[in-house]
Amino acid sequence: MKNEEPGLALKVHQLLTEDLVLPELQSQNREGVLQELARFIKGKRTEVSDEDLYEKFLQREMRGSTAVGEGYAIPHCKIQGFESPVVSLGISKKGIGFDAADGKPSFVFFAFVTPLDHPSLNLQILAVVAHLIRRSRHLSKKLTRARTSREILDIIRKEEEKFS
Repeated sequence: MKNEEPGLALKVHQLLTEDLVLPELQSQNREGVLQELARFIKGKRTEVSDEDLYEKFLQREMRGSTAVGEGYAIPHCKIQGFESPVVSLGISKKGIGFDAADGKPSFVFFAFVTPLDHPSLNLQILAVVAHLIRRSRHLSKKLTRARTSREILDIIRKEEEKFS
């Protein structure tokens, strides 16, 4: 995958599947969101316990918030034992304080886990997600209005098609 902006080879809609989209997060705070995402991912992948995954997410947050502003956060971590990455997406209809630099709550949470022994994969996925966020002005609003996982994936695919 190229890291250049024009023509990034991989797209977010290719990384996500319907069963990895949470259209309505229930949590009300940062730690709750991280726990909810960890439990959700654990339900799909058995390589790690949800407690270990939560701890890895939390450790990453302690080094600096993964909230990138404009309503987005990208909690992520690297874990030993994962053979392939897992990308998940959670939506909070109310918004959650996530220590974003702009001071705004986060509504859209792109969460992912990559294998510890492939650190460049972590950066590649981060770049693809950042590219989508940067190019799609009203994506956060569209995603928070969506009701189903399918609708969320369709919105992301259509946004990415606009600039591919």
